Amino acid sequence: MTEPDFDIDAFLARPLTAHVATSGPTVRPTWYLWEDEALWILTGPWTKLLGRVKADPAVAVAIGVCDIATGEVRQVIARGKAAVLPFDVPRGRRKLSRYLGADETRWDERFRRYLHDDPAERGTVWLRLRPSSLTATDLSYQV
Repeated sequence: MTEPDFDIDAFLARPLTAHVATSGPTVRPTWYLWEDEALWILTGPWTKLLGRVKADPAVAVAIGVCDIATGEVRQVIARGKAAVLPFDVPRGRRKLSRYLGADETRWDERFRRYLHDDPAERGTVWLRLRPSSLTATDLSYQV
């Protein structure tokens, strides 16, 4: 990886939306967690994403922000092979609280179920992408 234009860890710690591209090609928006130098995406048999990744684990993920009020325009693009791993509740809680806040009682029931249903029964898993390629570009401008 070349030297990034900005702090990738700080950027990816923000609750942004990732766009995951799989073979087909298909692209879908998703929430993610950047942890242990990997992108973690919660999924399961209720989505086409899991089947696509099992058939071909090569993925690309784009995460960007464009704020015309501040002039911030940044992007991170990750590429590599995604692994399907068992779901764990602590990581799930860290991921979901980034987007929904710390108070689980305020979350929609479907998000609470990810943490409290049996992941084996429901089929909840993680897609983990440890990027083989990670680029960060800052295209920001002065307003």
